[in-house]
Amino acid sequence: MIVHLPRMVVYDLATTTRFRGLTRRQGVLIDGAAGWGEWSPFPEYDAGEAAWWWAAALEAAEEGYPTPVRDAVEVNCTIPAVSAADAHARTLASGCRTAKVKVAERGQSLADDLARVEAVRDALGASGQVRIDANGAWTVDEALVALRQLDRVGALEYAEQPCATTEDLADLRRRLARGGHALRIAADESIRRSGDPQRVVELEAADIAVLKVQPLGGVRRCLRLAEQLGLPVVVSSALETSVGIRMGVALAAALPELPFACGLNTVPLLAGDVSANPLVAVAGRLPVREVTVDERPDWRADAPTAAWWQARLEQVQARTGDLR
Repeated sequence: MIVHLPRMVVYDLATTTRFRGLTRRQGVLIDGAAGWGEWSPFPEYDAGEAAWWWAAALEAAEEGYPTPVRDAVEVNCTIPAVSAADAHARTLASGCRTAKVKVAERGQSLADDLARVEAVRDALGASGQVRIDANGAWTVDEALVALRQLDRVGALEYAEQPCATTEDLADLRRRLARGGHALRIAADESIRRSGDPQRVVELEAADIAVLKVQPLGGVRRCLRLAEQLGLPVVVSSALETSVGIRMGVALAAALPELPFACGLNTVPLLAGDVSANPLVAVAGRLPVREVTVDERPDWRADAPTAAWWQARLEQVQARTGDLR
């Protein structure tokens, strides 16, 4: 079933630095009965995977959000694979007490990662929390070497998706434990892209579940998944505008327990936003509030970009009837 919404607008924004290989972030904003939703699957995702993102956007626009149990959400700052000096400055400027540092960037070395993590630890001081995200780039052997050194300089809170597969995460976690290393492992891609999130629990592959609203099909589906997994949850973003971040905040605000800072303060990684009042952390916290889309033309995509997104959407709209 194809669902027609009152209005859809395509956005196109530059990033402040290369992130996930991207220098621009694009997506579709939809204006429905309950408010705004965002559909912004990354370009490499096929129609089947992008359909879950569409289901999340429809939920936000047409159904709204569950009742929150908190009025603000603690967040981390996200530090891309930048120089140590830049990482230090970004951490200080964020006002957050937790930082997630990107590591294992293609073309960089472990020495680059160590310098970046050490700089972030220096900026936060001993009382701050440093976590790293390798996006599944390491083998188990590489992860063992890297994590021991990174933990030594950063006193890490946890390592997010150090290896690509759930099986490798489980192997890494066992080998860390056998070596007396108590570093926690968080699963991201193993939950949102594996097709079998429960396998993370079955194999005891992670201590923490990272949930992202768009890739997992919406706030309510994430709440059900969190209950099924039974792991502590960190809600993270997919490098979205304030509309997409509002979707993540809705999930974080509705979870019964939220023991860790969430990865939702990523609007500063964009060179602009679709709202005149962006969802950006103040003193390390994001408020639970609605987002108004600014009608300025500067964030709107040009005609060829808008047509590409419209064609992509037509490929996935029919799939959402079986998702929720």
